Amino acid sequence: MTVIVINPNSTAAMTGSILAMAETAAPGVAFEGWTSSLAPPAIQGPEDVAAATPPLLELVAQAARRGAGGVILACFDDPALAEARACAPCPVIGVGQAAFHHAALRGWRFSVVTTLPAAIPAIEANIRNYGLSQHLARVRASDVPVLALEDDTEAACARIAEEAERAVAEDDIEAVILGCAGMAKVTGYLRTRLPVPVIDGVEAAARFVSVL
Repeated sequence: MTVIVINPNSTAAMTGSILAMAETAAPGVAFEGWTSSLAPPAIQGPEDVAAATPPLLELVAQAARRGAGGVILACFDDPALAEARACAPCPVIGVGQAAFHHAALRGWRFSVVTTLPAAIPAIEANIRNYGLSQHLARVRASDVPVLALEDDTEAACARIAEEAERAVAEDDIEAVILGCAGMAKVTGYLRTRLPVPVIDGVEAAARFVSVL
């Protein structure tokens, strides 16, 4: 089967990073990476989600017409996930959803380290809506803009690592979840720095979709 990994923003370099993570996570699955070229270059708040939703849903419908075996929405906010599922008969998974359920299935209490403060309300709301609030300690902003993950990866890694280390020290947690699909590039680095599991949503979604 072919699984379509849709990057709901228009930054093609990020699509490449996301696709590489999915392929590494589930090497037996055929993935294709699609970039939503009509969307904003980054999704960093409600206005960006609103602008990104129509082209995202069109891509999901296109994937369904192609007979995709699954679709991954590679934005941690899980934008328009319910609407996307209505567009396709195959499994449609959000990377935020996959990360939270990964932690919950292990019984882990977690904190999320995301990009900017504007992302926090949507992430908290999603966790509530998935019925997983009992597993959440805190959603933390690293103050790293989404595009900095591509443009200045080294500095972004350092800042995200600092916030993740604070989460481990202060939040009484058993795992850290990376709260941006673009953080796939820094997952390995953080796993060498932190004493608790680091969950990447793209990796989790790729593994889940392969067995649904």
